[in-house]
Amino acid sequence: MKSTQIPLLGIIAYSGTGKTTLLKQLIPYLRSHGIRTGLIKHTHHDVDVDTPGKDSFELRKAGADQTMVASSNRWALMTETPLQNQPDLTYLASRFDCHSLDVILVEGFKHEEIEKIVLHREKTGRALDKLIDDHVIAVATDLSSAPIFNGVTVLDLNNVGEIGEFIVEWLGKKKE
Repeated sequence: MKSTQIPLLGIIAYSGTGKTTLLKQLIPYLRSHGIRTGLIKHTHHDVDVDTPGKDSFELRKAGADQTMVASSNRWALMTETPLQNQPDLTYLASRFDCHSLDVILVEGFKHEEIEKIVLHREKTGRALDKLIDDHVIAVATDLSSAPIFNGVTVLDLNNVGEIGEFIVEWLGKKKE
């Protein structure tokens, strides 16, 4: 995968592990450490951020390939991609403003060739080793004795500070 100007860090796990729950705690932690964070979330469901009945929704549904909604507080660009099977992570990351972010956390996209932290909860009953590839830099788990993978740091999944500090240090090494 081509690198982007903003470091990408995958947060991957099986469904039900708590990726979003962790990210809702991790993003404020990183922000409190001066790290400006973007997020790309992959979903297998149809996504619509617009509201039926609103002008922007009606104009997009009329056939616009791209629709931008803007106010003084935020803007959003919606792009229709009916012929694309999977979104291209490199392209999506390139849409972010590289001058206003320090890192992009990527929820999902588990098969992408980016550095990743794997989240694992024992209660899922799923095999941890099936998520490990050459790009995994850490495993955050609730297992009391986690398996050791060569070169992979083990973190406490229930300790946001420990995971956050790992990311702060990882990002510091990226900037060196």
